[in-house]
Amino acid sequence: MNDTTTHPAASGPARGKTPTWLVATIAGLVGLFYAYAVWNAIGNLVVTLGAFGDAGLTLNALGWFIWIFAAVFPLLVWGAAFALGYRREPHHLLLLMVTGLAVVAVFWLNVVAYTTLNSASFLG
Repeated sequence: MNDTTTHPAASGPARGKTPTWLVATIAGLVGLFYAYAVWNAIGNLVVTLGAFGDAGLTLNALGWFIWIFAAVFPLLVWGAAFALGYRREPHHLLLLMVTGLAVVAVFWLNVVAYTTLNSASFLG
């Protein structure tokens, strides 16, 4: 009878811990694209306020929600992708970050299409 016990996780292939600098580099570089989406949403909010403000119109609650959520959504997706991928292998983290960026891009196209076609619904 063998007196040594093995941990169940030790029976699989051993994987080294991903260095923190690599996780930070991947998250930071891809995060710049997420930051561009946030910057774009804030810029469009400012332009919308300026353009319609000159005409005497303001945003209603829906308009504020659309533009604020358009700025917050990329941050939420980046956080979710980072939370799901920072303990995984580097290429999995990169794939999660790029997939999240694709979700943000689709969301951004939807926001642009909605605000272009239905601008009367969010102006008060």
